[in-house]
Order: sequence, then structure tokens, then C-alpha cells
Amino acid sequence: MVCNFLLIMFSILFVKADYRVGIGIGDITGPIVEINFLGYANPSQKGSGLHLRQYARSYIIEKKPNRIVFVSIDTAMVGFALRIKVLDELKTLYGNTYNEQNLILSATHTHSTPGGYMQDVIYDISTAGFVTDVFTALKEGIVKAITMAHNSMENAKIYFNSGTLLHANINRSPWAYLLNPDEERKKYLYDVDKEMVQLKFVATSSNKLLGVINWFPVHPTSMNSTNTLVSTDNVGYASIKLEQHFNEGALIGKGPFVASFASTNLGDVSPNIKGPHCIDTGVPCKDVTSTCNGETQQCRATGPGKDMYQSTEMIGTRLYTKALNMLQNKNDREVNGAIKIGHQYINMAEQVIKYTLPNGTVVQGRGCVPALGYSFAAGTTDGPGAFSFQQGTTSNNTFWSVMHKLAAAPTVEDIICQSPKPILFNTGRANFPYRWQPSSVSIQVAVLGNIVLAAVPSEFTTMSGRRLKETLKNVLLENGCLNNCEIIVAGLCNSYSSYVATYEEYQMQRYEGASTLYGPHTLAIYQDKFQDLLTSLLKNQEFNKGVPPKLVSDVYLWSFTLPVVFDIDLFNNFGDCLTQPLSIVSRGTLVKATFVSANPRTGNLRNYNLLEIQMLIKNAWKTVATEADWETTYEWKRTGFASSQATVTWFVNINVPTGQYRIGHYGYYKPLFGHIQPFNGFSDRFTVV
Repeated sequence: MVCNFLLIMFSILFVKADYRVGIGIGDITGPIVEINFLGYANPSQKGSGLHLRQYARSYIIEKKPNRIVFVSIDTAMVGFALRIKVLDELKTLYGNTYNEQNLILSATHTHSTPGGYMQDVIYDISTAGFVTDVFTALKEGIVKAITMAHNSMENAKIYFNSGTLLHANINRSPWAYLLNPDEERKKYLYDVDKEMVQLKFVATSSNKLLGVINWFPVHPTSMNSTNTLVSTDNVGYASIKLEQHFNEGALIGKGPFVASFASTNLGDVSPNIKGPHCIDTGVPCKDVTSTCNGETQQCRATGPGKDMYQSTEMIGTRLYTKALNMLQNKNDREVNGAIKIGHQYINMAEQVIKYTLPNGTVVQGRGCVPALGYSFAAGTTDGPGAFSFQQGTTSNNTFWSVMHKLAAAPTVEDIICQSPKPILFNTGRANFPYRWQPSSVSIQVAVLGNIVLAAVPSEFTTMSGRRLKETLKNVLLENGCLNNCEIIVAGLCNSYSSYVATYEEYQMQRYEGASTLYGPHTLAIYQDKFQDLLTSLLKNQEFNKGVPPKLVSDVYLWSFTLPVVFDIDLFNNFGDCLTQPLSIVSRGTLVKATFVSANPRTGNLRNYNLLEIQMLIKNAWKTVATEADWETTYEWKRTGFASSQATVTWFVNINVPTGQYRIGHYGYYKPLFGHIQPFNGFSDRFTVV
């Protein structure tokens, strides 16, 4: 009787009917120079130009009375304050249509975009504090993407697909992964997930493909920590390639079809598939510590290309090719059923948990006040850290055990709770000049028929993601879902709380374990809370929405980023072309031009192009590429206190039509007196042959 009742209830929940879908894209590119990047936490990685623009890609899915808003954002992570401010803007526009319960913001996790917007000290240190312009660019671009999606709602069908993609990722901490039980590991072919998961959206009336979201676990770290050009990395490149395929002839960011490659359980997953080697000798690094002659700085993972640009292109192309193949095959399944969505704030340090490990061991513990271990400072093989820190460190160092107390000394309870992690930064008790890391985290579940999206606020390792999916799959089975039940883990959503390693992986204290903030039972707490939330949604039960962390007052937000004072060039006009391209250019070569320029932080970069490649067509100049294209780069440098130059390069690929071209440069300059003024300049025309 009970089983029959569950089947009836589940069939009611998953009735077949079209959804209403809206899709939009918004430019979120902010200051591209003189701002430190967020991701590698390398203070020397300061922006000097632009390779790929950043975008927010928004998808609204509605089946009354509920709707879901999923936004994939080309940035390193999402801060709690950013989500709150986006919701404030949406409330002004649409009332309570969009709220804490139905908005999901997910960062792609590219490591080559500006930071300074997190409002947590540990993430703002390497970016010299909070940068209002970066925060504003993200907020306004996200709102624009959602507004575009809101205004384009139409009846649509949704399809689910998945497929295996090889040669695009490896596990960067395989020794920690091997600590997971042998029986558990035997259930999987690989030590990273190789499955790409896809949701595609098709208009009911026209059968037109509207957009797609792909999830595949890979770090956007093909561009390494020496890169200083803003880039959306491998997943960003995959997005623009797929969009260019379906938006034929449209400039990037302007076409109707929108494609996302969103983050998932990428915590221990690297795109640098040649693996870690000592850059001075070429031999493999020492295993657990990832060192060369005792130093992490010489140990780096690379590949598959000869340099970071080629590697980015190759991994991005593999992602794009797989996604396109899945869009074109007939193996997808239509998604049907009701929408349910719920969001909670969980104070991790207050949670007590008793659970059974996969090997049968019963474990009891609690969540800890957030803290980072020594191996956090060692970095990873994608981006090594500084000083003498090594991965796999489980013992204290006398010097650093004294230094870390300057931020906040750990209590005896903290030390015991985080064991075997030696505490380097006791971030949960540090509050000067404002909060270092939050104790409260955001969790969210969206049910779309027989598809469940778990929006996690962290970087889950491969096995952590697998265990969470297994937990939620069991909830679906217990509630009547017998076939085609799918769980998608969406990474880096709504707030950021570093990593989540399994209990077993945590014992080794590789980078991922050292960055698991709330101690060895962090994953188990997440599993328990996600399980409860999904159960409540399926049973239409009320749940405790929790208490959000407090916003940091603007009074306490510190910043050492100096404003642009003025721009001046005593001998030239802004926009003058100082170095002209060759008059005749062959396909397969680079074209370069240098212009008198101004600081690109002066203007609102989202409203104009820094560069344009223009082709002469019927006696009129038509823009055929901008700085959003892979083939172009914009590099800026100071030539004096307030003077600067910009160098534009364009790789003329084999598909470029022959004809007459020129390079345009646009910008704004800030005079010593008066208002900000626009400028532009053009190179001489040249012929592509």
C-alpha cells in the first residue's frame, strides 16, 4: 500500500507539460588592469589587459507556481554579498518574483578574472582589498542577464543528456583519492568523473534551439598564474565556440543562443593532463608533497598543449565538441514534471553528526569553526603556493604556529575538532577588519521533474560529489522515482566556502583537505542537510530557512586600489596609431597595432568595445571581431605617470575571408580638469591574402 501510494504521488509530481523558459546573457567585464586576479591568490598576478570578455548566462525555467533562475557566471566564485545585492536589484524590478529561494548563482571558477568583490578577508587579501568597480560590474551584468531572460519567456521543452568525455581532465590529488575505500572506488572506472551532463532548451512553437547548460568537472586553470590577461579560460572558450556555431554571423555576446559550461564537482580535477613535473628538470614531482627538491614552486602540471594558450584552446575545444555532439544526437530524454526549489542557510559550526563511512565504520563528530591548514598555503600543482609549505602536511611548524595567532589563536576545541589538520589560519575567529570566512553557508536544491540540481557552495572533490549524488539518488528512490532519476551537482553556488574533501581524503591533508573549512565531517553534514532539504521539498513540508550571515558594512571594507587620477599624453592624441600593421597579411599570421591610450578603468567597459577588427564591405566598415574573440588580445601598459599605450593583436585564422581590414581602438580618458571624454583611433587599412 505504501509503495503504491508513493508511485501515485510521484506520477502526479512528474506530469508531462511544457515549461516556460527564458534565456539571457549579460557582460560582466569590469576593471581589466591594475586589479589582482582571484583564484591563484598570487599578488603578482595583476591584470594588464583582456583576452576573453566575461559573461553571465541566465536561464529561467517556470512551471507554475514555481520558477528557477540559474545563472552561470564567468568569475572565480560567488560571494554572499553579491547574491544579496543582485536580489535587491531584482526586487526593485520584479517584486518578489525572484528571491533567496529560487535564485542560483554559480561561478565557472576561472582563475584569470579580477577579484576584490568577496567581502571575506581571506579572499580579498591577494586583491589588495575590496574593489567596488569589480563588484558593480558583476552585479549589473548578472541583473542584465536575468532581465533579458525574464523578457524572453516562451513555451519550451527541456531535454537531458549525458556522455563520456576522455582526455580533458585528471585527478590532481590521486594519492588522497586512493584513501577512499577500495570497494567504493571499484564502482567507478576513473578517479575523476568523465561524464558531461547537459540540459538543452527548445522552443515549442518553432522547435528552435534556445540554449544549453553543460556540466563537466574540470578546473578552469589551463591559463596559469603567470597570465595577466583577463580570461574565462577553457570553459569560457567552450561557451563562445558553441555560441558562435549556432549564432552564425553574430558578434560574441550578441546572439540569441546562449551556452554555458558550468562548474560541478571539480575540487580535485585539473585540465593539465600531462600531469605535474619539475619545470627545471622535467622529471615527475614527488608524490604526496608535490615538490621538486623540497620546493612546491618548481612543481607544475601542464598540457595538453605546448603552452597555456594552446592548452586552453585544446581543452575548450574538447568540451565544445562533446557538447555539440550531444546536442545533435538523438539520445536525449525529455524532462517532465513539477518544479520545486528550496534554499537554506546552515551554520556549519553548530552541526552535530553521526554517520557510517562506506567501509562500515560509524563516526560521530561535529562541524568546526572554519580554519585553513598548512597545505592550503602550499597551493596545488595547477598553481603552487609560496614559502616552504608542502601539500600533505599534518604537523605544526613552530614559526607558523606563532604567526597564525596574529590573526586569531585557535582554541583547544578548534585544534581537536580540525585534527589531523594543523591550523594555519583560524579564519572563523578572525574579524579584523571584517569577517575572514563565514560559518554560515548556503545550500539549495532545485527539482525539475526527475532531475535534481544540488547547488553547493564549495568545490567538492570527485568522491565527495559522488557521495552527495548517491545520497540524493536514494531520497528520490524512496519517494517513488524508479527510472531516469538524475542528480546534477552545481558547484560554487551562492556563497563560497572553499573545498569539501571526503573524511578519508581529509586525513592526508593535501590542498583539498587543508581547504575543507569545517573539519573532517564537512561532507557528512552537507549530505545530511541536502538529504533533509530534498525530502522536505518532495513531501511538500516546511523547512527551516536558516539565518543568513550579516552583510559587512561599507565602513569596514578596506581597499588599497588607487583610483585613476587623470590621463594625459603631451605629444600625441588619444587613439593615434603608433605602430601600424603590415600592409599585406597572410592567413595564419598575427597582425599587431599599438595605440596611444588611456587607463581602461576610466570607462564602463560593458558599454563599448576596446578593439574592433573591421572589414571593408561595399565601401563601409563592418565589425567582424572584438576583444571577446579568441583570436584577439588587448594589452595595456603605462608609459608614464598618466600616459599609456595599448597593443592590439589579431590572429588571422585560415577561415578569415580575404579583403581589406583595419583595427579600431576605443576608450575614454579622464582629463586633469573637466569630464571624462571618449576617443577612438584606427590603423591604416591592410589586405588579408
